[in-house]
Amino acid sequence: MKKRSSRLWLIGLAAALVAVLAIVAIPASRAVAQNTLGVICPPFCMVTFNTPSIFNAASTETIEIRGLFNFILITAAIIFVLVEGLLFFTVFRFRNRPPESAMQFHGNTKLELAWTAAPAVILAVLLGFTLQTMGQVKAVSASNVLNVKAIGHQWWWEFRYPDQSIVTAEELIVPVNTNIQVSIESNDVEHGFWVPELFGKADAVPGYTTRVVFTPNTASQYYYGGQCTQFCGLEHAQMRFAVVVRTDEEFKNWVANQKQPAAAPETLSGDAAAGQKLFASLPCIGCHAIQGTAAAGVVGPNLTHMASRGFIAGGVLANTPETLRAWIKDPQSVKPGNDMPTLGLSDVQVGQLVAYLSTLK
Repeated sequence: MKKRSSRLWLIGLAAALVAVLAIVAIPASRAVAQNTLGVICPPFCMVTFNTPSIFNAASTETIEIRGLFNFILITAAIIFVLVEGLLFFTVFRFRNRPPESAMQFHGNTKLELAWTAAPAVILAVLLGFTLQTMGQVKAVSASNVLNVKAIGHQWWWEFRYPDQSIVTAEELIVPVNTNIQVSIESNDVEHGFWVPELFGKADAVPGYTTRVVFTPNTASQYYYGGQCTQFCGLEHAQMRFAVVVRTDEEFKNWVANQKQPAAAPETLSGDAAAGQKLFASLPCIGCHAIQGTAAAGVVGPNLTHMASRGFIAGGVLANTPETLRAWIKDPQSVKPGNDMPTLGLSDVQVGQLVAYLSTLK
């Protein structure tokens, strides 16, 4: 009896240790994920989206996925309770003492057929519901459709709206109650494209196009956080993006604004004018594009309306003058390994560039 009590005590202690480690490890891991080398937080804290969850379904497709998940979870829970209940009942009801005299028996054809057929039937039912949900989730609509191309780069996302002739980055802006059809590509290595509240995972594979479809059902200024789900290099964990669902009117206004060119250089003055000239003289114009100017690069994000975006640095930092200054001054300390070089600019030059980029709304 003493030996059994000591075992139970050890099991309880181990369970308590696991619980304590989980309580400590989860906040610690989040803190580590939100900070990279060389960045002092605050004020340059990494952007923290609300923890995405499939249970907070915000599209027609994820509601279907959540329903399937709940059905499988409940089914599995019932099976677990029945099997474990029968196991414990059998162990205690038919136990023999001493164990050396326990009866040995085998061979019950009906029972063996039952526990073979039952799982097969259950799996067949689950397969049927799964295939039905897959068909509903991947169904393509012929009307009320918005086409978007998402291109993965190390380590940021580019979004192209071919029907609207818009190129942007960091944020995917979509209208509510519209069938959003996203074609996903990669510019370098394999990436993963996932917003749990809006659609399931999809891979971005070089040389191949994958697709996801989702129909958001609630307009909100809340950002749905997206994350790369395939290890793609040093800053994989910091390859983020956001999806914003807007009303039809808000989306139309956004499209109209995105189609406007950048402010003409002759309309700028002060630090903004000096920043525009400095930008045009730096390697920036070979990597970034600004509509209406000589900048036509495709290596980095299109900056035509970057001041209207909520995030910079591949969804890592909130787009504020302070964070933009830190990013331009030393991008490698914010996001080590990214393609944007540290140019060794003075504080005055950085301030001029920030003034100019802040006009790109």
